[in-house]
Amino acid sequence: MSIQDLAATIEARKSADPGSSWTAKLLAKGPEKCAEKFGEEAIEAIVEAVKGDRAALTSEAADALYHLLVMCAARDVSLADIEAELTHRSAQSGLTEKASRG
Repeated sequence: MSIQDLAATIEARKSADPGSSWTAKLLAKGPEKCAEKFGEEAIEAIVEAVKGDRAALTSEAADALYHLLVMCAARDVSLADIEAELTHRSAQSGLTEKASRG
């Protein structure tokens, strides 16, 4: 599954019955819960990165990406929005972009 496919599935689940889908259930709990879940998954990925367990990091990174997209969907930020921001940033060096954030 590509990240675009995942984002499309998440978008489709926004209108699904929460009893039929984990994504719909999570979205029904609101943006704050989605953010909390992303935070938990991000920490789990960090722990595995520190441990150096490649397989566990791969699994936790997939969880973190999924929950990042769910969190963004809960606030109507699409993968296309994120990609547009990345494209905008790629027009300059990372150091210049970071300095421009003030």
